[in-house]
Amino acid sequence: MTESAALDPEDRKIVTLARSARARNGVPEGAAVRDETGRTYVAGTVALDSLRLSALRTAVAMAVASGAESLEAAAVVSGAEELTAEDLAAVRDLGGAGTPVFLAGADGEVRVRAEAG
Repeated sequence: MTESAALDPEDRKIVTLARSARARNGVPEGAAVRDETGRTYVAGTVALDSLRLSALRTAVAMAVASGAESLEAAAVVSGAEELTAEDLAAVRDLGGAGTPVFLAGADGEVRVRAEAG
């Protein structure tokens, strides 16, 4: 059984949303987070001259700007082999240390499951 197959349906959903954002927008990363009410926020990498944000930090910012008070889970789809400390810190700031964060490849297969703490 693959790591992705072992995910519950709600976690699989945010991985799928993150994958879709990456493909649709042609960006290096796509991300999705789920807040305490079950709402999801989806984002891609922001790469402007004046502003650079990873997809996951952008999704967390969108959740905060929309009034989310906590996160249940986060997912990022990327070619990276590991999650960055900055991304984990953003998830931890809103969701707490135990918030699960999934890193998947472009194929949607989860390669890393971590906690934000």
